[in-house]
Amino acid sequence: MTSPSFPPAVFQSFAEQADPNNVAPRLAALRAAMATAGVDAFLIPRADAHRGESVPAGDARLAYVTGFTGSAGLAIVGPDRAGLFVDSRYTLQAPAQTDTSKITIHEWLKPGYSPDLARYVPKGGTLAYDPWLHTPGEVRNLTSQLADHCTLLPHANLVDAIWSERPAAPVSTIEFLGHNRAGQTAGDKIIAIQASLGTDKADAAVLTLPESICWLLNMRGRDVPNTPFVLGFAILPRSGQPTLYLDPAKITAEVQAALKGVATVASTDTMAADLAALGTAGKAVLIDPATVPQAIATTLTEAGARLIKKPDPVLLPKARKNPAELAGMREAHTLDGVALAKFLAWFDDNAPKGGLTEIGIVTALEAFRREEETCIDASFDTISGAGPNGAIVHYRVTTKTDRTLNPGEIMLLDSGAQYLSGTTDITRTMSTGSSTPEQRDRFTRVLKGMIAISMARFPQGTSGAQLDTLARQYLWQDGVTYNHGTGHGVGAYLGVHEGPIGISARYTIPLEAGNVLSNEPGYYKAGEYGIRIENLIIVADSVRFPGYLDFETLTLAPIDKRLIDPAMLTPAERDWLNAYHQRVFDEIGPKVDGSVRDWLKAATAAL
Repeated sequence: MTSPSFPPAVFQSFAEQADPNNVAPRLAALRAAMATAGVDAFLIPRADAHRGESVPAGDARLAYVTGFTGSAGLAIVGPDRAGLFVDSRYTLQAPAQTDTSKITIHEWLKPGYSPDLARYVPKGGTLAYDPWLHTPGEVRNLTSQLADHCTLLPHANLVDAIWSERPAAPVSTIEFLGHNRAGQTAGDKIIAIQASLGTDKADAAVLTLPESICWLLNMRGRDVPNTPFVLGFAILPRSGQPTLYLDPAKITAEVQAALKGVATVASTDTMAADLAALGTAGKAVLIDPATVPQAIATTLTEAGARLIKKPDPVLLPKARKNPAELAGMREAHTLDGVALAKFLAWFDDNAPKGGLTEIGIVTALEAFRREEETCIDASFDTISGAGPNGAIVHYRVTTKTDRTLNPGEIMLLDSGAQYLSGTTDITRTMSTGSSTPEQRDRFTRVLKGMIAISMARFPQGTSGAQLDTLARQYLWQDGVTYNHGTGHGVGAYLGVHEGPIGISARYTIPLEAGNVLSNEPGYYKAGEYGIRIENLIIVADSVRFPGYLDFETLTLAPIDKRLIDPAMLTPAERDWLNAYHQRVFDEIGPKVDGSVRDWLKAATAAL
C-alpha cells in the first residue's frame, strides 16, 4: 500500500519539556522563599489535590522546579542540597531531565518514604509541605519516620510563590452523558452510594477524585490531558443532594440546569465553610485517607467532625461496569480495531524499507484514529520505542530522543484512545524483518503468559494478586521477569489507569463481573529491545460454571505471528490464538477494504 502523508499530531506533543538549565535558578528562588518563611526544607510531590495521573499545567510543580516530567516522584529541597525520588520506571528519564549537579536522584520502590529524606533536613529543623498535596496517610508516615529528626509544618505552597508565570487553572466545557452511555442515572448512583454511607454510619462523604465525581454525576470534561475529567470536589450527605464544588468560571447556566434536582453547584471557595459546618454539627464524615488532601481532614477535625477513614465509596461501584458502559467499551474497541488494522498494514508495508521514526509512527497511528470523529484524545502519551528504546518501560519520545527504526529491529508501541463511547489501551510488539531465536523465545513466553490470563477461569473472590503469577510463570521458568504490573483497571470513558482493581501483587481486592482490566506481560533487555503484548479484558460470570469468573477480550488487533516460536505453544494456546485472530478478522474485516483487508486476512490466518 502507498504511504500517505499524515497531518501533525494534536493529541501529543514531542517537545522536550525539561530544561536542566532552569533548575539552578529555580532552586535558588525557592530557597530564598524558604528562608523568608523560616523553614529549612520543602517537599514537592508530583501529585495535585485530586491525585490525578495527568495534572494541569499549573499543578506541575515538580516539573517546574526539577525538570522531571514523569507521572510519579517526590522532591525535597533543603538549605544546600536537593533530592529527587523516583521509581524504577524513571531511573533513566530523571537524570536526563534534571541538573544532577544540583539534584541527587534516588531510586525508591518500597511503599512509604525513603529514609534518605532526612539527609536534606537539618537535625531539629523544619520540613514544610503543602497540605493540599499530601494525604493524611502520607503525613502520618512522614511524621512517624522523621519524628526524631525534624518537625513537619503545613504551609502555603512555596513553589507557587516563586512561579511568576504559573498557568491558570483549567476551565473546560462540561458535558453530561445520556442514559445510553451512562446506563444509570446520577440520581440512582447517588442513592446507592448514600446507602453505603448508612452502612458505614457516616453522615457525609467528601469526594476529591475527579473520576469518582465524574462517574457519580455522569459528567465529563477536558480539564487535563488524555482523561475526560472535570476537576472539582464534592460533599455527599447520607440523604439529600450532594454539593459539587467547582471553579466559579465553570459554573454556567447550562451546568446548573443539567444538575438541577441532582446536585447543588457551588464555588470551591465556599467548601471550607461547609466542611467546618459539618464539624460544628458533630457529623461523622467519611474520607479516604489514601487520597483526600490533609487540608480537608484538618478542617474537619479542627471543627469537631468525627472522621471515618475508609476507601472512597465510589471506587468499587465505578469499577463494576454496567451493560451500557460495557457496550460502549466494546464499541470503542471495534473503532480502535479498525484504526489499528489500517495502521499495522501501513507499518508492515513501510517499516522494512527503513526511514520510519518513533515520532512518525505516533503521528501515523493518531491520524488513523482521528479518521473516526468520536475519537477525541489519546488516553495517554503513546510509548513508541524503536529497538533499544523499547526496553525503557515508560519511554516518551521527544524531538531530542526521536530514533529511526532500523529494518530488523523490534518495535514496541503502547497506545490508547479516548472515544466518546469508551477508553482503549493496547500494546503491540512488531517485527520489521528478521528476528533472533532469543527474541522469538522471549516474545513467545510473554504471549503464553498473556494467553494464560486470557484463558483463566477462577472462583468468585479471587484477586488480581492471585492471578499475577499466571502471566509470569513462563518467563520465571527461564530466570527472567518484568518489573511492572501485569494489569491495571480501566475506566469507561474515564481514566485509562483506574483503581482499585488490577493484576499484580499489590491488588488484593477480589475481581468482580464488569471489571475492565489490561493484560500486559512483557520482557525488556536493556540497551537492545523490549517486548510487551497488551489486550484489555472484561471480567464476566462464567456461563458453564456458576460461582466462577472468566475473561472476555475487548481488544481487536493481530498479534505478530512472525515473532512466535510455534513449537513453544501448547495445542490449547495455539487454539486460543487462532480463535482470537479469527474473531479479529470476523469483526474488523468487514469494516476495512482493499489492501488493508488483504493484510488483515494474512495477519490473522491460522498459525
